[in-house]
Amino acid sequence: MIIFTKTNRMQKTILIGHGSGGLMTADLIRDTFIKHLGNPILEMLTDSAMLNIEGKYFAFTTDSFVVDPVFFPGGDIGKLAVCGTVNDLSVSGAKPLFLSAAFILEEGFPLQDLDRIVKSMAEEANNAGIQIVTGDTKVVRKGQCDKIFINTAGLGIVEERFTTISKGSGIRAGDRIIVNGYLGDHEMAVLAARENLDFDPPVVSDVASLNSLTISLLKDVPEVHFMRDITRGGLATVLAEIASTCRKGVILDEAAIPVREQVNGICEIYGFNPLYLANEGKVLAIVPGENAVTALNCFKQHPLGRDARIIGEIGDEHPGKVLMKSIIGGTRMIDKLAGEQLPRIC
Repeated sequence: MIIFTKTNRMQKTILIGHGSGGLMTADLIRDTFIKHLGNPILEMLTDSAMLNIEGKYFAFTTDSFVVDPVFFPGGDIGKLAVCGTVNDLSVSGAKPLFLSAAFILEEGFPLQDLDRIVKSMAEEANNAGIQIVTGDTKVVRKGQCDKIFINTAGLGIVEERFTTISKGSGIRAGDRIIVNGYLGDHEMAVLAARENLDFDPPVVSDVASLNSLTISLLKDVPEVHFMRDITRGGLATVLAEIASTCRKGVILDEAAIPVREQVNGICEIYGFNPLYLANEGKVLAIVPGENAVTALNCFKQHPLGRDARIIGEIGDEHPGKVLMKSIIGGTRMIDKLAGEQLPRIC
């Protein structure tokens, strides 16, 4: 059973929950990083910083990857690092171009495993149509890190008309909320690998680069108001952030949210909530109501969007809050993740 507690604002040390992507992460960002490093670009708190350089717009992002185990069904830490960085650029409306990759390696880490990870990165970069153009390597003594950590940065180019997508400033009542497929596969695949669990059929991570999907969507529906990849903190945390930022209400339809039977079953055993599960190949898009069917069809025509669903809408009622219509009737409020369901997942 997962016990959620309110963030202790007098906390003196870092806890695992500070890396959850939920309430504790938001507090840490606001109370430490923004306090000292704040500037107008950073304070937007978007997946990628939007930079205007001599009249051209670029998206710039960075991320670190610490998954345990480093190999899991459907991927590994190398593929994860490329996909995660590409996706942060893609959901910002950018065309990803270049990545950097820096490695922190623990003494004793097998060279064979490192070779496998770097090969996986090269294959995914090629699939995504981007280049890894610079990097760094550090080695620490055994016990000073856990096998391998990877840090990346990414750069993409953005058309001016798409520069507000990551901010969500165009979100309005009547917009529809779409996801491109089943939620929670990544976190449950990592859990299965960590705990040596066998499922039939097996749960496989959804880790994938989303740039071809988002580019197709923006071509068919340039009016997209918002996109975000659903990673740490899951669907619930993304929607809670949206509601808080745009001061609109969000209504979810629980029956429409796609979660595999195996994932629901694992959640019941471990006491997890599927709405907070991490993903690495899922995008949430908010589009005008009149464009929702076009956007849904665009998703469904792409290999990464065949199971896409419209799961909710934006309204003027209960501004700043997310309400979900339950399968069994009634509604309940949804908030950001207030703890940590499973550490070391991305």
